[in-house]
Amino acid sequence: MGAIAVLLVLGGLIFFHELGHFLMARSLGIGVKAFALGFGPKIFSFTWGMTEYRLCAVPLGGYVMLAGESPDNEEDPAFPKALLFSARPVWQRMAVVASGPIANFLLAWGLFWVLFATQGQMGLAPDVDQVLPDSPAAQSGILPGDSVLAVDGHPITFWEDLTERVQGSQGHSLVLELLRGKQRITLSVTPEMRPRKNIFGETVSTPMMGIVAAKKIVTLELGAAQSLQVSGKETWRAVVNMVTALIKMIERVIPADSIGGPILIAQLISREAQSGIVGLIALTAALSANLGFVNLLPIPVLDGGHLVIFGLEAVTRRPLGVRARSAAIRVGIAMLAALMILATYNDLRRLLE
Repeated sequence: MGAIAVLLVLGGLIFFHELGHFLMARSLGIGVKAFALGFGPKIFSFTWGMTEYRLCAVPLGGYVMLAGESPDNEEDPAFPKALLFSARPVWQRMAVVASGPIANFLLAWGLFWVLFATQGQMGLAPDVDQVLPDSPAAQSGILPGDSVLAVDGHPITFWEDLTERVQGSQGHSLVLELLRGKQRITLSVTPEMRPRKNIFGETVSTPMMGIVAAKKIVTLELGAAQSLQVSGKETWRAVVNMVTALIKMIERVIPADSIGGPILIAQLISREAQSGIVGLIALTAALSANLGFVNLLPIPVLDGGHLVIFGLEAVTRRPLGVRARSAAIRVGIAMLAALMILATYNDLRRLLE
């Protein structure tokens, strides 16, 4: 079951990415020589129109072969010049390249929407389990068992909502509406700036009230429109987390030996597949958002690198020279190869520990 889930998830994510390129190319009237599901030797293929559709032996992704994809190939006997990718305006080429990552973001959004529409939104209840001694909460009269209903008039559904309001207060006084038993009471609390460890192990100073959440999970039922909005925010959050992690790696807050590769991803997928379909869909959505972001990095051979090259062409009104383009591709391949070797080494080291 785990191996099948790994093949379906990884293959599906990359296939959906390539499908984005394919659909945009076709919508713009750009010739597509081949659209393949999988890599390696062909198991089955057929031709429809001017495109060969292939099923290949290695079911981990796919690829799209565009007519005239390289500016060095200004002619293709099977396609008129008007259908060649290299002959199209730069904005159309950028649209085709960008459509792959966009497809991954849309897939993440759709998967999150399915989860929220069918399962609702789950999170920690805004219930107080403990009040720390000599804390702003204790001084204001907050008691264990209180449930936070609103902060400064803004309704609170989950503990995360409360945390965001407190951390966004910048230490200013907050008006809390609480439910104590069957009684509604209103209190004023001024959070204090206190040190704490963030998820990256850094010590940061942040406004805190001095309360601990009760371990109670609540579920908020969502309609289709509400689910669409919440799933969009969840997709954006996945991208922001990826950006933050990348910045922390550059700052060396996150050590290089924590970088994971295909083996770690396969382990995560296999674990979630054993836990249930809900967790597997959530992980697939997060991986899809991450794949879209990674492909937008300005590294040659990735979609982001191609967008940079096309962007320079749009500014200078001439394509990048063959020598410069070849050098950029070699650098990009070397960077990706080094990263893959490091990630695989880390994965193997973790397996052997």
